[in-house]
Amino acid sequence: MERRDFLRLTGAGALALGAAAAGCAPKKSEKAPAGDEGPGEMIYRTHPANGDRISLIGFGCMRWPMVTGEDGKQVIDQEAVNEMVDYAIAHGINYFDTSPAYLQGQSEMAAGIALSRHPRESYYIATKLSNFGDQSPEASIEMYRNSFEQLRTDYFDYYLLHSIGRGGREAFEKRYVQNGMIDFLRGEKAAGRIRNLGFSFHGARHEFDYFMELFDSGEYPWDFCQIEMNYVDWTHADGVRNVNADYLYAELDKRGIPIVIMEPLLGGRLANVPESISAQLRQREPDKSPASWAFRFCGTYPRVLCILSGMTNMDVLTENVETFSHFKPLTEEELEFMERMAVQYKEFPLVNCTDCKYCMPCPWGIDIPGIFKHYNTAVTEGSYAQSSRQKDYRKLKRAYLVSYDRAIPTLRQADHCIGCGTCLDHCPQSIPIPDELHRIDRYIENLRQDLL
Repeated sequence: MERRDFLRLTGAGALALGAAAAGCAPKKSEKAPAGDEGPGEMIYRTHPANGDRISLIGFGCMRWPMVTGEDGKQVIDQEAVNEMVDYAIAHGINYFDTSPAYLQGQSEMAAGIALSRHPRESYYIATKLSNFGDQSPEASIEMYRNSFEQLRTDYFDYYLLHSIGRGGREAFEKRYVQNGMIDFLRGEKAAGRIRNLGFSFHGARHEFDYFMELFDSGEYPWDFCQIEMNYVDWTHADGVRNVNADYLYAELDKRGIPIVIMEPLLGGRLANVPESISAQLRQREPDKSPASWAFRFCGTYPRVLCILSGMTNMDVLTENVETFSHFKPLTEEELEFMERMAVQYKEFPLVNCTDCKYCMPCPWGIDIPGIFKHYNTAVTEGSYAQSSRQKDYRKLKRAYLVSYDRAIPTLRQADHCIGCGTCLDHCPQSIPIPDELHRIDRYIENLRQDLL
């Protein structure tokens, strides 16, 4: 691609309508499209506007496997990534989603190296304009241009405005409108360097409604939308900072906008559910994992084009390929069962962290996602001490404190949080991070002093 092509800023340019308007939102009992029950081959969904045949499971590139480099820093294990990408493509996965922000800027390069070893027509690339820090047109265009170089491509199949809704309309206007970027991206789409233009959403309901109004007005006819959807957030999101996925789905479905799903496993937490829930899942399907139930929930809804999974190793990848090569939509009774599991899940005192690491690096060196992950794992596995009257309290207390010190270096633990709030604007889940760190620190201190 010629360098000068990237610098051509265009004015207005109409976006092609991404999907024709549909009728009413489907009922819970509505079946997934015919052909979704796989006889051992990957399941695909077709984009209604352009005919793209997308694997129902997509590879989210936010959780590539990491190793320690020669300088002591964490770097992507490129050899492992190459092996996983080769296996994914060989088994029918053709949608790969990344961002300049993932893994502190390393994800796109790793994806580009791995994918460029395959014919370009054998996969779809999705990446994003993640201009959270510097919204100037110069910096935004540089980020856009750099994504081509990192991903070793001359066009993007799916390009997203990253995480609109964070900061409301003001942030959207600043990141994409006032700096001319939305017009620039329209021009890039007209030139063929972007095939489909959409957005990923994190935010409140009124903010989502605003972006749907933009679609209805014809001003921004989005080609697709990426939302957080899983059986817990379907009707049990907090309703303030995050929207119930059933509402998001219904609004997109009635407009015919294809949907890409992120966080179908809530950052992996629905793959490792509390034992009381896991036992009920095993009773119904002894040979199926909790993750497979979560994936089947998302895939049951027919407007879903692709479900992203951040796969970190071959074991997870092969299991997911198996799930989507023998895909069975949930029945209405099974959907009701999953709702009961969601209600039970919400009773556990978990931090709603998906381990995306957007909050990092912390200016004070605190390992925010590591602290939350350690705490959530203990809660989920039932290995955390709740009361001095609890059976095996002393054993559980010691296990938590010892594992905490092993998992999180002393200078990176929760007690070093000063509450500066730098992390707050970066969290797509709108977690009150300092409050949660202080809560976990109080819990640890109460453990140490036997105050529970």
